[in-house]
Amino acid sequence: MATASFRYYAVVSLLAIFFIQPSISIYCDEDDCYDLLGVTQSSNASEIKRAYYKLSLKHHPDKNPDPESKKLFVKIANAYEILKDDATRAQYDYAIEHPEEVFYNTARYYHAYYGHKTDPRAVLVGLLIVLSGIQYLNQWTRYHQAIDMVKRTPAYKNKLKSLELERTGALSSKKKGGYKIDKKMQEDIGKELELQIKGAEKPSIWGLLGVRFMLLPYTLGKLVLWYGSWYWRYKINKTSYSWEDASYLTRRALGAPPDSWENLDDSTKNDLINRRLWVKSNLDVYLSEMRKESKRRR
Repeated sequence: MATASFRYYAVVSLLAIFFIQPSISIYCDEDDCYDLLGVTQSSNASEIKRAYYKLSLKHHPDKNPDPESKKLFVKIANAYEILKDDATRAQYDYAIEHPEEVFYNTARYYHAYYGHKTDPRAVLVGLLIVLSGIQYLNQWTRYHQAIDMVKRTPAYKNKLKSLELERTGALSSKKKGGYKIDKKMQEDIGKELELQIKGAEKPSIWGLLGVRFMLLPYTLGKLVLWYGSWYWRYKINKTSYSWEDASYLTRRALGAPPDSWENLDDSTKNDLINRRLWVKSNLDVYLSEMRKESKRRR
């Protein structure tokens, strides 16, 4: 118990060193900006300015060739840049008083010093690239985890076995009363099997956030054109729905996902389409029939 407590406090201490301290040191590194100029937090702007000019004359590289003095001059100049501006000085004072607010203090610092220099378009592109990379990595991981799970199922192994028997003419070696699948052939045949797993589809660059964002104008234009064509054919010209459009209306009325609709046989699809379920009254009748059928089977 004592060991666990010791480890806990050790971890907390390390976190305090690596995360809390930097929220202050991002301004003047390990130094205090006020101490570098020889002033205090209560000093006014004119006092800070006088202290800076006095120290800069003493440590300026043109006046003092000492390398250490040159380094100190850079620190003094940086401290003055922070304290001469009321906004950045207020942020620094807040960071001193609230060192535990690490992320807030860090965000304010970088926004003040780099926000006005950064092109928002570059930020957007960088953000999309990062998010797309994370999205692709996540999809790739989920896909391969799902594939590994499927490959361990008896159904998959039986499918591999049947394909191997077809390729080799049933000349498989027996072991312990069963067939032993050749590892190399198993890998070759496994690559040929199309494994489509719902919720873990194979990653595609076309589904990435960044790519979809770049194609957004094209997607919106295509959508507007599709709606315009739909309105012209079915609202103005009163044309009968095509089989594809009737399928879309039926699937939408039933709230069925595209893959579920595709898995239905053609006769079932035709029956549903002929019922014209996109008409509310027809849909209500159909749902009522389904509920009655469900009760009868119970």
